[in-house]
Amino acid sequence: MSNRPFNIAIVGLGFGAEFIPIYQKHKLSNMYAICQRNKEKAEEIGKAFGIEKVYTDYDELLKDPDVDAIHINTPIQNHAEQSLKALKAGKHVACTVPMATSVEDCKKIVEEVQRTGLTYMMMETVIYSREFLFVKEMYEKGELGKIQFLRASHQQEMAGWPGYWEGLPPMHYATHCVGPVLALPKAQAEYVSCLGSGRIDENLIPKYGSPFAIETCHIKFKDSDLAAEVTRSLFNTARQYRESFDVYGSKKSFEWTLIEHEDSVIHTGESPERVKIPDYGHLLPDEIASFTTAGVYDGDDNQHLSFIQGSGHGGSHPHLVNEFLNALAEKRAPYPNAKESANITCVGILAHESAMDGGTIKHLPEFTLNSH
Repeated sequence: MSNRPFNIAIVGLGFGAEFIPIYQKHKLSNMYAICQRNKEKAEEIGKAFGIEKVYTDYDELLKDPDVDAIHINTPIQNHAEQSLKALKAGKHVACTVPMATSVEDCKKIVEEVQRTGLTYMMMETVIYSREFLFVKEMYEKGELGKIQFLRASHQQEMAGWPGYWEGLPPMHYATHCVGPVLALPKAQAEYVSCLGSGRIDENLIPKYGSPFAIETCHIKFKDSDLAAEVTRSLFNTARQYRESFDVYGSKKSFEWTLIEHEDSVIHTGESPERVKIPDYGHLLPDEIASFTTAGVYDGDDNQHLSFIQGSGHGGSHPHLVNEFLNALAEKRAPYPNAKESANITCVGILAHESAMDGGTIKHLPEFTLNSH
């Protein structure tokens, strides 16, 4: 167990700024440096949070011998290259989803982690959300009985988002629905089959060559009798924003609410009841527990911060930070580790390939599977 706090550098300060005060308050970390290409914005955030080390060049940051770990929160097309550079520079990596945008890049990261012995964790929010932790607790107590099937969906409308999102194949950003169905039984995907359905606006199709409005994928679990189904849509589909998962057990089943902010449902046998999901801040060290629900200011209660933190993503952010730091301190693999992150990410990449091939079965590559 390491007692020295780890020097953390956060790269990408849009979404990434949410994590700064969590690292500042956690006993295992020193919020050491931030990196953002826009010098003015980087310095403004550094000043707001009292961070002296401010970088605008990622390669310069990686040369800093005092950085122990990099937390990457940049656009998705940068994740693989920046993760690999950090590992090669001897830094541990926490990276927002997805791990990469190709199977080849996932493999490179897994191999680099094996070569260096460094820690990699994909920061998948849903598997540390209060909803997931609630169902996980039910499962571990035996209340669900035997899990029989899992289903998840992530539906949103991406019109008006930055240009690289336009026409993105739905399954290329599928970790929020793939993550929970694999994480609950701690399973790995063995193969997938996916169908595309419908058609997005013609002007959106050429960028990625993907015509489908919705992609829906069946996942067969390795060494298990279980399968799951995940659904993803990004354009031209009427639906309130939804990140959801359902779990069907022999004793009890959990179904995510159909309308955001309403109560989810537990079925005991054939009897349904609505359930209020509690917060899971009590699982965290006291100094960061409030980040699951509250807005955050720095230690001096300065009111000039323009960030409202912590309430999004099911209160998962402090849980993610806590898991990453504890894994570093205890010299153990976090969940999900590099192989598990690759398995979750490659499900989506291969699901889209399957959809383009009319639903053919695609096997997950060996490098994404933990050997038992």
